[in-house]
Amino acid sequence: MKYHQIDRNLFIKNRKKFTAAMKPKSVAVFNSNDIYPVSADSTLPFAQHRDIFYLTGADQEESILLLCPDAPYEHLREILFLRETNEHIAVWEGEKLTKERATDVSGIKNIVWLKDFEKVLFEVMTYCDTMYINTNEHYRSAVETQTREDRFVKWWKEKYPAHQVAKSNPILQHIRSVKEQEEIDLIQQACNITEKGFRRILGFTKPGVWEYEIEAELIHEFIRNRSKGFAYGPIIASGNNANVLHYVENNQECKAGDLILFDVAAEYANYSSDLSRTIPVSGRFSQRQKDVYNAVLNVKNEATKLLTPGTLWKEYHVEVGRIMTSELLGLGLLDKADVQNEDPAWPAYKKYFMHGTSHHMGLDTHDYGLLYQPMEPNMVFTVEPGIYIPAEGFGIRLEDNVVVQPSGEPFNLMGNIPIEANEIEELMNA
Repeated sequence: MKYHQIDRNLFIKNRKKFTAAMKPKSVAVFNSNDIYPVSADSTLPFAQHRDIFYLTGADQEESILLLCPDAPYEHLREILFLRETNEHIAVWEGEKLTKERATDVSGIKNIVWLKDFEKVLFEVMTYCDTMYINTNEHYRSAVETQTREDRFVKWWKEKYPAHQVAKSNPILQHIRSVKEQEEIDLIQQACNITEKGFRRILGFTKPGVWEYEIEAELIHEFIRNRSKGFAYGPIIASGNNANVLHYVENNQECKAGDLILFDVAAEYANYSSDLSRTIPVSGRFSQRQKDVYNAVLNVKNEATKLLTPGTLWKEYHVEVGRIMTSELLGLGLLDKADVQNEDPAWPAYKKYFMHGTSHHMGLDTHDYGLLYQPMEPNMVFTVEPGIYIPAEGFGIRLEDNVVVQPSGEPFNLMGNIPIEANEIEELMNA
């Protein structure tokens, strides 16, 4: 892995939080992701399932975690199963986790080769009444591919039909949404790498540059700073491309007078950052562009102040909608009649700002978090308002990542990344 080793105490704490929420006499199992085929002997790069990584730090395929806190023998209470490695595998595929190295990474003492999994599981199941299955219940999930976890759950239910079934996801949705300080530090590192990339392209961008050339500059800067690369598919949208919310073609020339909307960020150690900025191709905003830009920035700043303990996600978005409505009235994009006659299910501001303002972030860019539960300290959110005006040929989105504090305004993990229009102009013309 490119990243520095994470302190195993993080994973020890995470497992303790999970097992404390388990029912008596129960077992939970977590599987790594598959390596997905492309064609012939080609595969996609391996990406570890975030749940097993969160609980172990094991960033390797064909890994299984078993947790059984009430097992009568200590060595059965937490077990990490790994594919057995040898010199031949090391020559062809590179270094894999040894038992000693796996303990060092995860803090788990009992490391067992994968070939013995079914035998060990059988013994553990004789001590348990309930089995926790790890289903994907994220509110944005739309998975059509059967995963390694899916196949395991199917096999497990057929093998042990007399056991009760519980779900791991509700536990994970809560404990993963409230970050430990070590996690915040990792997200901060991802944000710092993102800052390096953004500052790099401020000096690179000019009329005639192509969107994919900017993408290349960013990935270069990210990887040279120990990131695997982009935390999600990069959006580098010049001109009217910015009005396509998930524009990922990145294949157009950046023209004088246009704006470029960036929604692009680095990962670090599997933790995401999530940045949006909008810059002028020619290094200067027009007055109209700057007016809209400052309106979006004002919404972002005011919305950030609302992310405090006890806030409900749904009510927060209603209030942000009021702030955005006021800005759109000031810009002349809406008038009072638009607001008075609006459909409450789709307020007038949605014509120019049609997506949400904030989402949880962490190991996943759209991270775990139960939206009906009040916000808590150490939750990490994006703040990303935008105004999109196809008729004027540009769209603007600004986004930072913030940590909810016990009191006062959230801490901005991207506070060092340029965002004021005047600062961006100065840096682009330095």
